[in-house]
Amino acid sequence: MNLENNKYQDQSLFSITWPLFIEITLHMSLGIFATLILSGYSDNAVAGVGVANQIINIFILIFNVTVIGTTILIGQNLGANRLDRARRLTRSAFGVNFWVGIFMTIVVILFGGVFLKFYGLSGEIYEFAHTFLTITGFSLILEAISLALSAILRSYGHTKETMVVTVFMNIISLIGYFIAIKGWFGLPITGVAGVSYSIIAARIFLIFALFYFVYKVLDLKFSIKDLFIIDKTDVKDILTIGIPSAGENISYQLSQVVITSFVAVIGDGALAARVYILNISMVCFLFTFAIAQGTQLLIARYIGAKHYDRALKRGIKTLKISMIVSTVVSLAIALTGEPVLAVFTNDPIIIAIGLPVLWAIVFIEPGRAMNIVLMGSLKSVGDVRFPVIIGIICMWGVAVVFSYFFGITLGLGLLGIWLAQGLDEWVRGIFALKRWVSQAWLKKKGVEPRLG
Repeated sequence: MNLENNKYQDQSLFSITWPLFIEITLHMSLGIFATLILSGYSDNAVAGVGVANQIINIFILIFNVTVIGTTILIGQNLGANRLDRARRLTRSAFGVNFWVGIFMTIVVILFGGVFLKFYGLSGEIYEFAHTFLTITGFSLILEAISLALSAILRSYGHTKETMVVTVFMNIISLIGYFIAIKGWFGLPITGVAGVSYSIIAARIFLIFALFYFVYKVLDLKFSIKDLFIIDKTDVKDILTIGIPSAGENISYQLSQVVITSFVAVIGDGALAARVYILNISMVCFLFTFAIAQGTQLLIARYIGAKHYDRALKRGIKTLKISMIVSTVVSLAIALTGEPVLAVFTNDPIIIAIGLPVLWAIVFIEPGRAMNIVLMGSLKSVGDVRFPVIIGIICMWGVAVVFSYFFGITLGLGLLGIWLAQGLDEWVRGIFALKRWVSQAWLKKKGVEPRLG
């Protein structure tokens, strides 16, 4: 079937990905800077906030049920020239995420302390975690709306706008962090509570800025009616894709909750080292994450246009690039391990725990790249159940089981836990590669193109 190309089918990976790369870099950098600033305040604060952030991330992944489904469906409809349906999906996504955000905000505020008990935290670490979770929990509704708006802009290829917003949001956050921890401008040091309020202020700015860009570049203005009149077909289609797609990520975060409890058993030093290592490892898969997101947007459009061979080749090309880059970056970090860790902490125990883990990351990252790129590509073509099934089996049957076996039973500590998670990434990545190359996903029915 011949289909007239539109601008959405022909947009290049580079034009989509470079703003995504900068945006994701800024997001991750903010987390790293926050950790650095907090480390000057207290290692226990770092550990507490790190655990609380895991819980916040689980709820954000629930919001991503809508976001993933919306991104894929809008992309497929743009590729199929069904521009009217794509526009309707934007309103449905906004309405759904608003109500889910309200509900999740209430849940965190009422039961945040209960969630923290699962980690076995106590003393000062628990107090820091509870403070952070309680305050930032109020802004989950803002996060839910911002994720929907960002997904809408990215789906249409407007990644530069979300990048610009992220730049200013980071500036607001960092100023707030320094005021809270360093007492800038002669203001009192408020610690973890001040950092939490800074996050809320930044998210308020984010909401207003995203509403502005959605209206400016898409000529799309939301109203109260969009919160109460939501197309049922859109919701069904979004959830059909979004629930299994996000299920993989939710399973990952839940498995991390269990694994973190293993780390807590090892000791407070291992818990703090884990937070620092997680921030460092973000640098390793930063490029992979950005190019994988850009690839997902393009593949969804190719599927909508029935350009299946183009989609297949795009996935493989992205995979090769991401595996090479992630390996080189992780190796460079491992070779400069001690100076890198010294940026975060001067505690010799934490540094000693972290150094061998940095070398384990060199083993992990190529497998993670395979997993991120190809599982994301499978979701874009509508093959959404495979990633979550493999994910649940491997995360719990490999990552969790072997984290306990290597880390606790064999006494390898944090290194053993990281090796187990690397094994999980490689197993899932190999399954994804086999699925992608076999083209079993061609059996999935995409959006029917509109000619002309």
